[in-house]
Amino acid sequence: MREQHVFETPEARAEKGLTARKRLPPEEHAALDLRADRDAVGVLVQQLPSRLPELVGIRNERMSASPFAFFRGGAAVMAADLAPQPHTGLYAQLCGDAHLANFGMFASPERNLLFDVNDFDETCPGPWEWDVKRLVASLAVAGRANGFTDKQNTKVVVAAARRYQDAMRGFAGQGNLAVWYARVSVTELRGLLADDINAKAGKRFDKAIAKAMGRDHLRSVATLTQVVDGVRRIVSDPPLLVPVAELAPEVARDELEESMENLLWDYADSLAPGHRELARSYSFVDMARKVVGVGSVGTRCWVVLMRGRDDGDPLLLQVKEAQPSVIASHLGLPKQRHEGLRVVTGQRVMQAASDMFLGWQRAMGLDGKIRDFYVRQLHDWKGSASIEDMTPKNLRLYAEVCAWTLARAHARSGDRIAIAAYLGDDEQFSRAMAVFADSYADVNARDHAKFTEAVANGASVLRA
Repeated sequence: MREQHVFETPEARAEKGLTARKRLPPEEHAALDLRADRDAVGVLVQQLPSRLPELVGIRNERMSASPFAFFRGGAAVMAADLAPQPHTGLYAQLCGDAHLANFGMFASPERNLLFDVNDFDETCPGPWEWDVKRLVASLAVAGRANGFTDKQNTKVVVAAARRYQDAMRGFAGQGNLAVWYARVSVTELRGLLADDINAKAGKRFDKAIAKAMGRDHLRSVATLTQVVDGVRRIVSDPPLLVPVAELAPEVARDELEESMENLLWDYADSLAPGHRELARSYSFVDMARKVVGVGSVGTRCWVVLMRGRDDGDPLLLQVKEAQPSVIASHLGLPKQRHEGLRVVTGQRVMQAASDMFLGWQRAMGLDGKIRDFYVRQLHDWKGSASIEDMTPKNLRLYAEVCAWTLARAHARSGDRIAIAAYLGDDEQFSRAMAVFADSYADVNARDHAKFTEAVANGASVLRA
């Protein structure tokens, strides 16, 4: 029998938030109670068996680069740290890795340049504040990397938390469709920031917009491919980009290419009508393994070159392995029937608009194991901010935009009225976030030091 939707009045929903507030007052989010047996390096080691051994060294190198790089790659570490903390019990669809660098620009199917959350590898339902804590902690870590004072960092974090709080209260007063339609185009964002950023920062912003709009599929094709003996092929740039011809013997390569062709044909079933036919109008040409991200390094990721009308009508798709969310096990969530579907579902729920080629499928890898994947365009007007060049004021403004965006994403799936009632209109939550973020930045710095020392000493546990 189909479960019936039970209508609740706004007053009843608000009461849920007030009840949660009594059970866990907002100021208590300042606490960071870590397990006595906590082992950040050990958490990362547990991920190695699922990674490609020959790429683990690249992951170690990237995470060793700085405390912020380590934080970016340490979603599993922070998930383990958040698990024992008390939470509100108010759930929303989480990004799962909502750090500062996982927001950015991309093109909507209508060819508008939007700003939104743009990474969903760890997405799953969970306590809304876990995403907020991940965001504010990243602000503190990034601010320290930029040489900001403690006072400046506090202002950045408080402003972001307050923006999330105010945005959620605004969404709580809106109708369902209004929340679903809410979005911020980059053009609107530029206008909103015009009075607050200086001329130099404005020029950097405009440059970032132009760069993003220049990163379309044709630009990517020109960068990543070349014509060899009259046929366009993906270029070799080992170990970061390795064509399939260099990875497998000819027999295995033929099998892998056939498997990829079948995957792409079947994955089209996960697309909307119209988009499905568009995807199947392209034919397979070539594929290569690509190293992506920081924490994702070592997972299987393919760049696939497709051909449409002719060689002058190319398309690059990214086929990326979807492993279980690092958050899910800590929340006792049931095993997903398809991890690629989990990623795609989370993205479609949280983003204001998603890539029309976004879909999922299951396929066999070079090792003969069946794995879950999700598929999307490789680049489509994708751009990100240069965080390391930001002043305290610019980082504060950018953090507020990210916080508004995160609140809007949570409001689409969580009970925005209950969350808004929980947060209230005082400063308890924002001040608590400043304390939490500073404490976690200390923890992250110590973790980074231990990790880099282990890597430098050639610790065997960090080699797959």
